[in-house]
Amino acid sequence: MIGRTVLRVVGPLLPSVLIVVAAWWLFLEAFGISPLVGKRPHQVWEYLFTVPEAAAHRDAVFGALGITIRDAAIGFTTGMVAAVVVAMTFVLFRTVEQTFMPVAMLLRSVPLVVMTPLITLVFGRDLLGVAVIGGIVVFFPALVNIAFGLRSASPQATDLVMAYGGTRTTVLRKVAVPTAMPSVFASARISVPSSIIGALIAEWLATGQGIGAEILRAIGGFRYDEVWADIVVVTSVSIVAYAAVGVVESLVLARFSDTR
Repeated sequence: MIGRTVLRVVGPLLPSVLIVVAAWWLFLEAFGISPLVGKRPHQVWEYLFTVPEAAAHRDAVFGALGITIRDAAIGFTTGMVAAVVVAMTFVLFRTVEQTFMPVAMLLRSVPLVVMTPLITLVFGRDLLGVAVIGGIVVFFPALVNIAFGLRSASPQATDLVMAYGGTRTTVLRKVAVPTAMPSVFASARISVPSSIIGALIAEWLATGQGIGAEILRAIGGFRYDEVWADIVVVTSVSIVAYAAVGVVESLVLARFSDTR
């Protein structure tokens, strides 16, 4: 079952990856971008795997990638957990939603690039600041989707639980949460690439570590091979993480959800 699920989720991604790689190469060729600046796919491959210095290049790129993955994981976990908790609170207490949802949407309208210096001043440049920056990127879209999913519970199932003496918390646990699982995983799929973007922003503007900081340093040093390698590697990780969430979603929904 796991093998079939992986093939079903990953299979459609492979043609998409090939199309993106072909479009990358065709775009650079069509606009006559110099190979010194616009690196082709085979040049990135050579930089990472075939030139004599490839081992050192991989150490630099994947070492920075490990930091970015850590930062993205922190932001993803923080944002998703906060979104689930707040969405449940909104569903249980409508007055809380009416009070704080407009505030949340107002904060969402402020560009994160503008907020990052303030977040850095308040929370610092360590993992706490990274968690806040990454969590903000994930939190708001996930909150809206999860709250909508929790409210999509069947009225008949809700009435049945209430008729047997269940409370609103029981309805939430027995009916709303299982019904909202597709929305939770849809939010997770959207949030995985977003968490990587949040990590890169944190590294650009706050921590000075990871792929984000390495890209800036490489651009400043005219090391365009490294820039393109960093971009390709972090994009590949985003695709793999998206596919991994899709696999987990298929397995969980097949087991626990009433929507298959």
